[in-house]
Amino acid sequence: MSRNDAAPGTVTAPPRRTRRLLSLLYVQCLIGVLAGAVVGWLWPSFGAELKPLGDGFIALVRMMIAPVIFCTVVHGIASMGNARAVGRVSLKALLYFEVLTTVAMVIGLVVVNVVQPGSGLHVDPSTLSTKGLPPEATASHESFSAFVLAMIPDTLLSAMTGHEILPVLVVSVLFGFGLNAGGEAGAGIAQGIEKLSRILFTLIRWIMRLAPIGAFGSMAFTIGNYGLDTLRHLFLLIGSFWLTALFFVLVVLGTVMRVNGLRLLPFLRYIKEELLIVLGTSSSEPVLPRMMAKLEHVGAAKPVVGITLPAGYSFNLDGTAIYLTMGSVFLAQALGIDLSLTEQLSMLAIMLLTSKGAAGVTGSGFVALAATLSAVPHVPVAALALIFGIDRFMSEARALTSVVGNGVATLAVAKWEGQLDEDRAKAVLRGDIPYTSAPEPGHTPEPQVDPVPGEKPAEADPKAAAGADRGPVPAVG
Repeated sequence: MSRNDAAPGTVTAPPRRTRRLLSLLYVQCLIGVLAGAVVGWLWPSFGAELKPLGDGFIALVRMMIAPVIFCTVVHGIASMGNARAVGRVSLKALLYFEVLTTVAMVIGLVVVNVVQPGSGLHVDPSTLSTKGLPPEATASHESFSAFVLAMIPDTLLSAMTGHEILPVLVVSVLFGFGLNAGGEAGAGIAQGIEKLSRILFTLIRWIMRLAPIGAFGSMAFTIGNYGLDTLRHLFLLIGSFWLTALFFVLVVLGTVMRVNGLRLLPFLRYIKEELLIVLGTSSSEPVLPRMMAKLEHVGAAKPVVGITLPAGYSFNLDGTAIYLTMGSVFLAQALGIDLSLTEQLSMLAIMLLTSKGAAGVTGSGFVALAATLSAVPHVPVAALALIFGIDRFMSEARALTSVVGNGVATLAVAKWEGQLDEDRAKAVLRGDIPYTSAPEPGHTPEPQVDPVPGEKPAEADPKAAAGADRGPVPAVG
């Protein structure tokens, strides 16, 4: 019996609905994550060999990060029209970052002292060795002056070819101010940069189609290389860290959203695709362009988004902040080292520096922890060998927390600047104005389906019509 000949009263799911569901990026990423976990579990050696799939996807996105940040920040500064507005936004953003980072570290410090996941291990420090740790963890780490000087690239173009975000921000800010001072010539270049950013977002949209493959490869490698049994080792540390990160997101970030007239849970639903990409790749960098586009769509002014969100990737790593305090105190507990409150607070002060400038890629939090331990005399760097094997299982929580934290920070700064359309934000988060990417050039939209006989056609949503007046959304998948 054909679909059209179905018995009366029988409900059949149209194939179009299934195809539409499978076409959603977050569904594809979820399938990729689950499939990768199954492959890594059933065929561990094969799963471990799939790591290049995840690494390749992250490399493709990282290739686009520097030019996207440059175009966005430069155009944002040029759009503001004066240096005072840029300075005001930057100052508010940095103040917010420092306060929230400190809060995250204090929460991690309290939890690790209460739960004490490392107590009772009684590890002999003489049995530890740095052999097997990544070279970045055992390398000498820079002083504060070296950290500041490293923000200045060798040349104007070398910032675009490096792996750090801070030099790109420095060049972008200087170039943006230069365009403001350039008068008519600067305005022409600013328009060209805006057009270039549209092309870059189109390329990003194409690359994001590979996100499910990257998530599949990364998850297969994680489970295949470390095994499900690895989750049992130091489970208390992993579990307490995830719960602490969840507490920070729901309570602290939820409170920030409430103070600014919005709610957190609708925002999490709004960025669910980005969160699944981060979960699969353990990296927050792949979703930076998409987060910028979605925050603009939700009602935050483009200049504020262009300045705050990229800066947050270097100065507002909330997940890494929690990890640093919990990881360092855990290692001290495992070695039987009794840290006084003063020593722990001194480590926290150092972490406020070592947590800055880390790229949002897998393993950056581990390297930041190594930088912290090398800067204090209390815990040997060799102790990192105790958690190196399970670091991967905490990197997802670090990246997820930081992505949500940077999104909330951008909305908060936009609200404080009077650059957030609060009515539009509420409508978008309710789903009244859905986020859709701009069609590609030459794309022919699908023909509309005639309404079912007897069914009243849907009326145009006035809020959606109002949203259309904001101009095209940047072309991101």
